[in-house]
Amino acid sequence: MSKEFLWVEKYRPHSVADTILQSDLKTTFQKIVDSGEIPNMMFTGTAGTGKTTIARAICDELGLDYIVINGSEEGNIDTLRGKIKQFASSVSLSGGYKVVILDEADYLNPQSTQPALRGFIEEFSQNCRFILTCNFKNKVIEPLHSRCGVIEFNTSKKEMAKLCGQFMTRLQTILDGEGVTYNNEVIAGLIKNYAPDWRRVLTESQRHSISGKLDTIVINNGLNANYSILFKSLKSKDFKKMRSWVVNNMDVEPASVFRGIYDSMEGSVQPQSIPQLVLILADYQHKNAFVADHELNLVACLTECMANVEFI
Repeated sequence: MSKEFLWVEKYRPHSVADTILQSDLKTTFQKIVDSGEIPNMMFTGTAGTGKTTIARAICDELGLDYIVINGSEEGNIDTLRGKIKQFASSVSLSGGYKVVILDEADYLNPQSTQPALRGFIEEFSQNCRFILTCNFKNKVIEPLHSRCGVIEFNTSKKEMAKLCGQFMTRLQTILDGEGVTYNNEVIAGLIKNYAPDWRRVLTESQRHSISGKLDTIVINNGLNANYSILFKSLKSKDFKKMRSWVVNNMDVEPASVFRGIYDSMEGSVQPQSIPQLVLILADYQHKNAFVADHELNLVACLTECMANVEFI
């Protein structure tokens, strides 16, 4: 499957102005482009919010040579060293400095690879800039924080409504261009289910429109439509159904699941148990940044909820 077939690549913005980000972030990034100088930066926030896209867009606008390295797939210290050294030691085709975009830097080993990365940033400071992206900044060692300007991709509720409107317009344009028929209710449902993970919205839109039509089944298949099923399994202490729900939703960012449970608990949890549920969710969301098995962590969280929380 070519990248051009994937809508997330085909319609990836190549300028700051064309990205969908909150206004203060766009202003910050536009100032960087206007200055012509990229500092070492770390972008942190949930998956699909545009961290890698804006890093590439800045480089595209400035005409800089860059490489994208995925920390979760190419995080071996020897692989990382080899790729960075090979890229950094060659002459830039643009005549300026080069940029290393290290995606999912929080997946790098904090005991070995991350300290080595600190050394690479210092070693190649004359001709390279580094942009790191991560979902969990607390998984990145402090020496990397101190060598990068940390920019957080957090969106207020007011800004979120505005961004959802912008993305709806963008998605309508894409669907029209692809010859897909749709109705606005379906698009709104998709965005409601997955925002602010714009990548997921676009991926799900493409996946469900192969027939040339984006219909209402998409709304019904969304993760967030069925937290009621989860709460029922917790109330009845049906471990098998609860685990099945987890397995069926493991393609969703775990942080979004914790938040979804929190947002959906009113009317499903006894009022006196809400504080206990909040403490459990907060504890396991924090643990999620460090565990290797996210499914097991979520199942453990829900098992504790099952044992200690009273449901309606």
